[in-house]
Amino acid sequence: MSALSTGLRKAPGRARLTPLLRLLILTQLAFNVGFFAVLPFLSEHLGQAVGMAGWLVGFVLGLRTFSQQGLFVVGGALADRHGIRPVVLTGCALRIAGFAWLGYAEATWSVIGAVLLIGFAAALFSPAVESEVARQAVVHEQCGGGSRTRVLALFTVAGQAGAFVGPLLGALLLSVDFRTVCMAGAAVFVLVLAGHAWLLPQHIPGRDRVRLKGGVRLLLRNRRFLALCCAYGAYLLAYNQLYLALPAEVARVTGSQAPLAWLFALSSLLVVTAQLPVTRWVGDRLELRRSMVAGLCLISAGFAVVALARPADRTGPAGLLPAAAFVVLLTFGQMLVAPVARAWVPDLVEPGRLGLYTGALSSVSGLIVLLGTSATGTLLDTGLPAAVPWLVLAAVPVAAIGLLPRR
Repeated sequence: MSALSTGLRKAPGRARLTPLLRLLILTQLAFNVGFFAVLPFLSEHLGQAVGMAGWLVGFVLGLRTFSQQGLFVVGGALADRHGIRPVVLTGCALRIAGFAWLGYAEATWSVIGAVLLIGFAAALFSPAVESEVARQAVVHEQCGGGSRTRVLALFTVAGQAGAFVGPLLGALLLSVDFRTVCMAGAAVFVLVLAGHAWLLPQHIPGRDRVRLKGGVRLLLRNRRFLALCCAYGAYLLAYNQLYLALPAEVARVTGSQAPLAWLFALSSLLVVTAQLPVTRWVGDRLELRRSMVAGLCLISAGFAVVALARPADRTGPAGLLPAAAFVVLLTFGQMLVAPVARAWVPDLVEPGRLGLYTGALSSVSGLIVLLGTSATGTLLDTGLPAAVPWLVLAAVPVAAIGLLPRR
């Protein structure tokens, strides 16, 4: 039995999840199946089938990230103002249109339009769903149903399971062509749209709609929340080294990036199988701030392992062990930090602004990652001793601990 299905059932001493929470958690699973069925194969399609230059492929992928992460705050604010149902349904409809458009896009302007639409769709539905999961998790906790962090950990597991299944579905359909992959991704969101049109309530009790005006001003004055954003941004910067520093290290050790697929699969498998037990064990012993501190320390230790191993300059299977240890420590750190950060947000928000703040958590931390990744790329290319970039990266999560607000 999977961790996800186990978590959705009644656990000893804990109340069963409400139908709304089960719907939202399964929504995250479906979102990621549809999205990751397409995304891993996009860059090769743009370079090979569309014929884009390498810099243009990177630019298009960057636009997708910006139109998604950068606009999360917009989607969150709209969810506060209009409720999650219209925002989620609109986002699903736009994602369907975006995938269908991408499947037929051949000109550069057409590809860019489709990619922007795909990104903006997620900027609508993701913060709406995430903020409501966080709010319902608090209600679940207050009703004696168990820790809110456990609910958000289950949400993380669902997303990771979707990210694992999606590429397998896409790879299977890619044997036909990329257009078929895009149509399959669109079909998943058609099912999500239909399910939510049927099951998602028109009005969710306890969620009051607020005006858009004034919310951002209050957010910018909320120092404790901004401190959490910065600490979470440091975690995301570290996590994104799976796509920047780790590939360079794996290529140095093995002469190929082929082992990356196995390391990514290892990370996904750990989250799916261990997230809930880890969250349960830690939740019984540590409060939110200490959980994040422990997670950031594990992430720092992952970078330190590679830094300490670099002077030996080992290659081959033995040289790959520090990289594998880095992935394991980073993943366990992620298990502690990601659900806890989302669980902490409801304690820091203004009344009725949970969507705005949930979106801002992603937007602010995404900006930190954008700037930090550029700096990291420069650091890796400076010709410094091999261990230095990894030691600098190890210091980032430790520095983030000082930013965490006191409860």
